Amino acid sequence: MQTSGDGKVPVTILTGFLGAGKTTLLNYILTERHGHRIAVIENEFGEIDVDSDLVIASEEEIFQMQNGCICCFVDVRNDLVEVLQKLLARKDKFDHILVETSGLADPTPVATSFFIDNEVAGKVELDAIVTMVDAKHIAQHVDDPLLDGRDNQAVDQIVAADRIVINKVDLVGEDDVAVLETNLRKLNETADILRSSYGKVDLSNILGISGFQPSYVAERAKLLNLDEHDHHHHHHHHSHDATVTSESFVFERPFDRARLETTLADYLAKNGDDIFRTKGILAIEDDSRFFVLQAVHKLMDFRADHPWGKDRPYSKLVFIGRNIDRAAIETMLEGCLAHG
Repeated sequence: MQTSGDGKVPVTILTGFLGAGKTTLLNYILTERHGHRIAVIENEFGEIDVDSDLVIASEEEIFQMQNGCICCFVDVRNDLVEVLQKLLARKDKFDHILVETSGLADPTPVATSFFIDNEVAGKVELDAIVTMVDAKHIAQHVDDPLLDGRDNQAVDQIVAADRIVINKVDLVGEDDVAVLETNLRKLNETADILRSSYGKVDLSNILGISGFQPSYVAERAKLLNLDEHDHHHHHHHHSHDATVTSESFVFERPFDRARLETTLADYLAKNGDDIFRTKGILAIEDDSRFFVLQAVHKLMDFRADHPWGKDRPYSKLVFIGRNIDRAAIETMLEGCLAHG
């Protein structure tokens, strides 16, 4: 990929609600032979970082932002600008920047970050906002009865998109996908809509497309009171759905695999409507590999990955959703630890 005609580096914002498959798509991008040299900036919702462990090792530049959501707090968006400035100081190593937002991010304040700093604005251009949608679960978040449209991040992500990727089409029927496409078109009349399974799409449809449509972002930025002076005033912030919280857990002892897998499956079967997203890296007794936990509502995937290598095995898990009983989950997990 080349820089734009005026020498600016294109930036893609990859967004989508919790569990849509953003990291899966990111891994696909990082492992495909596409000729792009990509610098990645990641941001996630939760006290501990799990996503970085799920990103396949590559030669790409990967930066983590863990001190808050980049759509919410001005100082965190300032950190994004600082990361961009550092990247641009060694532009010879890459020719495209990809920003993966947290699943609860409104991409509009993130997009404005590329305009509020004159130095950055003179060197990068927003190529596209790409929104991933979970074909099986997105409807319940778009039509969330506890929210109105103004505060619904799932809706904001779709409306702001230049490309919409309906992911996990293998989990639903063709009629369901067709209905979803119709409903998405009601929220966004202009974005191209793509379909995918396991995050696999034709990358020429999402990278280097010059698809950014600034009119929506400009209007929404006004509604959010974001302007060119925003990065100097740290009092302003954008609010998430206050009913959604996260709980993080870290354990040094390994787990009993069978007991943990059965217990988590039972827990999500009972509580999955409220638990939007569960993810983790886990140490299992008598196994040299780390295990990856991925769950969206009641659907759970639990499988072995690579050997731990030099890292000391440990486990970290994040639960994101509503009505999370931390004490109950902690007791449940402790009951799944290996004896000894």
